[in-house]
Amino acid sequence: MREAKREWAAEWLKTPKSIYVNGKWEVGGGKPIASVNPAENNVIGQIVAASASDVDKAVQAARDAFRSDAWKNMGRKDRAACLRAIGQTVRKHQDELATLETLDNGKLYSESYQDDVEEVASMFEYYAGWTDKFYGEVNPVSGNYLSYTVREPVGVCGQIVPWNFPLDMASWKMAPALAMGNTVVIKPSSITSFSLIRFFEIVHEERILPPGVLNLIVGGGAVGGLLSKHQDVDKIAFTGSTSIGRKLVHDAADSNLKTVSLELGGKSPNIIFEDAPDMDWAIERSFKAIFTHKGEKCSEPTRLLVQRSVYERVLEGLKSHYGVWRVGDPFDERMHQGAQVSEDHFNSIMHYIEIGRQEDAKLLCGGTRNVQGSNERGFFINPTIFYDCTNQMRIAREEIFGPVLAVIPFDTEQEAINIANDSPYGLAAGLWTGDISRSQRVANALQAGQVFINRYGCYDLASPFGGYKESGWGRECAIHSLDLYTKPKAIWYAY
Repeated sequence: MREAKREWAAEWLKTPKSIYVNGKWEVGGGKPIASVNPAENNVIGQIVAASASDVDKAVQAARDAFRSDAWKNMGRKDRAACLRAIGQTVRKHQDELATLETLDNGKLYSESYQDDVEEVASMFEYYAGWTDKFYGEVNPVSGNYLSYTVREPVGVCGQIVPWNFPLDMASWKMAPALAMGNTVVIKPSSITSFSLIRFFEIVHEERILPPGVLNLIVGGGAVGGLLSKHQDVDKIAFTGSTSIGRKLVHDAADSNLKTVSLELGGKSPNIIFEDAPDMDWAIERSFKAIFTHKGEKCSEPTRLLVQRSVYERVLEGLKSHYGVWRVGDPFDERMHQGAQVSEDHFNSIMHYIEIGRQEDAKLLCGGTRNVQGSNERGFFINPTIFYDCTNQMRIAREEIFGPVLAVIPFDTEQEAINIANDSPYGLAAGLWTGDISRSQRVANALQAGQVFINRYGCYDLASPFGGYKESGWGRECAIHSLDLYTKPKAIWYAY
């Protein structure tokens, strides 16, 4: 079955992919960009980048669609039916989308299928349910007045999504925006565009949305900059690095003060106390939480804080899991970890591993490129664990975004909290303890947008996702995402 999908993908990839504007496919006016399969280091296809005039055209199409009655004023039940139809269409093509995601990104096929594409379908189905359940308010004002608040769609939403979860992160933004009656211009990463392009194809084939409601532009950072600076874009939503997030904020301020939501970097702490209720499970989950998706996750627990009384036991457990961890062909069901997304990112991770050595962090395992068998062609890195780290080391402070873990010992609860919070980031945090009082004290003290107790990495569409400090602005998922795609209006009536 998978081999048949790979053959289908090879045929599909022969045609250069471009932009989708106002319900039509067009050839972009920019330069062709080659996309590389990182597991084999070979070019698998091309996208044709959008030009400045293409971006203008896409934004204008979204503006025209927003001004019309075709979407914004569509009945809420009808809009919900459109979102559910998108979810059903994604499920119908789940194999294709997962295959393209794996070829483009290098992650395991099982991760693409279960963690990414499956959630895309669920995301549209979830927000279909919100179209008629988002209420206004009656305001308790003084005098002979009726004052009430309604929420209106923001307008034209520019959305820029990253390369680590290309289709999943796109759905996090598209689904709530569409549910609230907005129109969208979205741009994927230039190195992982294919799954989102195929998504647009299947939605187009089913004729689910009116023209101009959902538009796709492709290309590099310059194209994203054109979108963030555009005077007729009402909102920018971005997931990616903190450095690019800062630039987008300046772009928005310098253009039309459009609203901005940001889901940025992380350096998340994961704290194992000596009274963890199941130490073996804590060690196993702490290992898998960082090394699945080859460590290319913003919320991954890259700092493992371990109480000194159980420090040696945890190190031994981590090393035992390393011994059975398999790195290789992402379509091979026996593998646990695929290839890093690109050669540039591979080199960046290897550079940080060298920095760890120079900082005198001790290497427990890994630290090398994996070149076993056919892996020598691709960008594979063995899970790398440094121990006896301090929180001042660069490998403990800077986002590596790869399979590299820094283990830091601590003695007291307060010391663990201090180390955990000593970071410019605050996306996620975890802790393992059998003491209920401690679990609440520490969870309340940690400066993070989500805290996991006795199971690192719990995600659901009904729970908000986002961070503190330099990890971003706003929350995605759940009802909270609807705040990003609506604006309140207070209406007064004198009687």
